[in-house]
Amino acid sequence: MRHSKLQQQVLVLYRQFLRAAQNKPGFIPRIRDEFRENARIKKTDVMHIEYLFRRGQRQLEQLRDANTKQLGSFSKPKGSG
Repeated sequence: MRHSKLQQQVLVLYRQFLRAAQNKPGFIPRIRDEFRENARIKKTDVMHIEYLFRRGQRQLEQLRDANTKQLGSFSKPKGSG
């Protein structure tokens, strides 16, 4: 099955997150949970997926910072929106 360009970008981002989190205890389960949760978004909701992708890129840069001890959530808080 071929993936769209956006799907490929998200998969690359996921792998980058996992690599960046290898030396940060407790981050990998959180990253997996976030990506699994957002995998439920309809493929036709491209604007939302692109927004989360850009947000994920910013969070990846924060994760790569040696001083990072925690990571914000990718999804909107429950009850908002």
